[in-house]
Amino acid sequence: MNRIAIIRIRGEIGAVKQVKDTFKILRLYKRNTCVILKNTPQVLGMINLIKDYVTWGEINEATFDALLKSRGKLPGNKQISEEYISMKLGMSLDEFSKNFIDLEKELKDIPGLRLFFRLKPPIKGFENKGIKQPFSKGGALGYRKDKINDLIMNMI
Repeated sequence: MNRIAIIRIRGEIGAVKQVKDTFKILRLYKRNTCVILKNTPQVLGMINLIKDYVTWGEINEATFDALLKSRGKLPGNKQISEEYISMKLGMSLDEFSKNFIDLEKELKDIPGLRLFFRLKPPIKGFENKGIKQPFSKGGALGYRKDKINDLIMNMI
């Protein structure tokens, strides 16, 4: 089992109630929002329900570390810091990232951390075919495998 990153690409206009409820359950409140979850059958079932609105793939440790350092937010919209992690958990940010990817720690172990990440639109936009096409056909939606790391780095 590993971690997957899910990024919401499209809005919810025209979406059925079941899709909107799934967005709320996964904490994908707005476009360009990212969540990191365990790759379980339950999560994959929810992804299958919202697959026409999101892109997802396996995240690596380096990308997660960069995402947490640049987009991790604490109460009051404050940036997460190395000092905060060492004070609350007694470990460095890099150690936490490694433990998180190895499924030993969870984001909720950091007190006050938002469990989702707001990203910028990708630099130079999405692929040529637009956001309504699947990734396999050159679009932005669907399963990206490890290419999700490139997209996240473009959106940080």
